Amino acid sequence: MLPRPIEYTNFRCNEFISVKRKYRAPLYLQRGPAGSIGKRKTMPSNVLENKIAIVVGAGQTPGSTMGNGRATAIAFARAGASVVAVDRDMASAGETAGLILAEGGQAMAVQADITSEAAIVAMVRQVMETHGRIDILHNNVGIAGAGGDAPVEDISVEAFDLLANLNLKGMMLTCKHVLPAMRAQRSGCVLNVASTAAYALYPNVAYKATKMGVLGLTQHIAMTYAEHGVRANAILPGLIDTPMAIEARVRLTGKPREQIVAERNAMVPLRGRMGTSWDVAHAAVFLASDQAGFITGVQLPVDGGALARLGP
Repeated sequence: MLPRPIEYTNFRCNEFISVKRKYRAPLYLQRGPAGSIGKRKTMPSNVLENKIAIVVGAGQTPGSTMGNGRATAIAFARAGASVVAVDRDMASAGETAGLILAEGGQAMAVQADITSEAAIVAMVRQVMETHGRIDILHNNVGIAGAGGDAPVEDISVEAFDLLANLNLKGMMLTCKHVLPAMRAQRSGCVLNVASTAAYALYPNVAYKATKMGVLGLTQHIAMTYAEHGVRANAILPGLIDTPMAIEARVRLTGKPREQIVAERNAMVPLRGRMGTSWDVAHAAVFLASDQAGFITGVQLPVDGGALARLGP
């Protein structure tokens, strides 16, 4: 059965909007491999019970698979967290919140452009006014080739600035305005999604440089805020079957989707296939949980062994 019509509440920065909407899940959420939405109505575990989790980039790029941000938001909710789904596309953030509520979880949607400090300040204020605390900040926003990335001699200043603002400055801004709450409560977990492109061979300069910057940002937070009980870790997805990775390459290269998928699968040592957004989401749930309470400052590749293959 499809999820029944549901009611969910949308939160925009500086305004409160109640929206009634009949929701039917896209086909890729109605059926699929283990880990997809399927017919599940309840949360399978409670490792994040009573946690307030902000997922930045919780919307969805159009495509036939699920993105990392949406999968992580759903996985957090299944683990018991109350999720704040943040995206610049309010409709997409609201859809993610609707999926969580349809399963019996707790979620609200917030519209915010993370390159705007004023929008981040307003978002954090709303979360604190609603929940009174923030336990998890998961930063999942990023852009690559679609933003005009190119080798260093070919990239425009405008393209470099676009990627730097979104991939790095935006994460810095969310951390800047969430960390005071975590420091005051003497607990919290920051998860920043970087990429194996920071270390692997990668043809374009801005994505690689900004994702390496995310690692530096995360290490700085881990060391600076450890005395306040706040942890910070980076997740480095490798070749993952997401709309942003696949559909963007189809548009940019003109190759058939099947060829793009086959080429990427062939580059992964483990089972010869890309990972899914659920692989990234499950890593995030673990790092956000108290089971990882003594883990901070790490860079966790989720890549099927691709980085290990580089070797010395």
